[in-house]
Amino acid sequence: MSRHDASILHADLDSFFASVEQRDDPSLHGKPVIVGSGVVLAASYEAKAHGVRTAMNCAQALRLCPQAVVVPPRFEAYSEASRAVFAVFEDTTPLVEGISIDEAFLDVGGLRRVAGTPVEIAGALRRAVRDRVGLPITVGVARTKFLAKVASGVAKPDGLLVVPPDREDEFLHPLPVERLWGVGPRTAAKLHARGIRTVGDLARVGEGPLVTILGPHAGRHLHALAHHRDPRRVQRTPRRRSIGSQSALGRRRRTPEELDAVLVGIVDRVTRRMRAARRVGRTVTLRLRFDDFTRATRSHTTPAPTAATEAVLSVARALLAAAMPLVDERGLTLLGLSVGNLTDEDAPVQLGLPFDRHAGGALDHVLDDIRERFGSKAVMRTVLLGREHLAMPLLPD
Repeated sequence: MSRHDASILHADLDSFFASVEQRDDPSLHGKPVIVGSGVVLAASYEAKAHGVRTAMNCAQALRLCPQAVVVPPRFEAYSEASRAVFAVFEDTTPLVEGISIDEAFLDVGGLRRVAGTPVEIAGALRRAVRDRVGLPITVGVARTKFLAKVASGVAKPDGLLVVPPDREDEFLHPLPVERLWGVGPRTAAKLHARGIRTVGDLARVGEGPLVTILGPHAGRHLHALAHHRDPRRVQRTPRRRSIGSQSALGRRRRTPEELDAVLVGIVDRVTRRMRAARRVGRTVTLRLRFDDFTRATRSHTTPAPTAATEAVLSVARALLAAAMPLVDERGLTLLGLSVGNLTDEDAPVQLGLPFDRHAGGALDHVLDDIRERFGSKAVMRTVLLGREHLAMPLLPD
């Protein structure tokens, strides 16, 4: 696919979790904000200016920025904000490719007559996100997905940057090689050792020498990017084929009762997400990671699709019970579960009968209504009282 105009947008929310916290609590405006519970999940730009980074220990972050305000994560608020932002994206163009809950590619190449130039559309999108959702967003506009993403990274925070096709080398080549997808610390060190520090330096190296330095895949990949070759189209985000969640357990041995409590929490999160998305599924898959870093999966397919918590939990408990000999032998550091073979809630199922959304799960929907009105912690299972499990939000389905 050859594109001659800069009509691909990369839209990326700025410090998403921290921005939501600053939006919802006006007292946090302009202050360094750290979102986390032991580990930094997100930091506002005011905190980043002091060296605070994602995945940093919160104690270390506070040493760097003692005046920072630390707030616990509110994943339901982030999921709601993400859905609202993606609604703006979908109102802008039908060609939206979600990358994560806070960023997406948009193709606006066919909208010039109805919505204006790509630059005008990008500006309108930024205003719509600010007005309708109350969040800052940065947009890069370019001829390829790669250049659009690099442009948004350079334009942050709260910016808009266009890379015209006739100025791509002028924009890209002065940037450090770390801006290229696939250049991490190890690859950067190899390139720096050979005097290759900018994208322009790399572009002047032939593909053959790069393959010798980095191997065939990385060498050819980076050579193409340095010459801004990226033929990938923007493709609509496919509907999720499974919905899952997981919990890291650490290396401490857990009792069967503790593991069951973790499993209950995971199943509860997964089935609530399924019902919120109006999806039902048949295949329950249990994922295990052991203390020796090996992994295992166990799965079971039910006769009919369901989103009922008790139905999925019954299967999950049976799968975990069957895997307990391995757990006892190797220890368990991560427990995860997903439900696949998803279909829409009202799709025909076996024998041509529609799925009854209340069958086997009427109580689930009562509890869902209570949680929607009063918050996720308004009602919970007794076994989960006093237990905190972080459930990262997902890309809108």
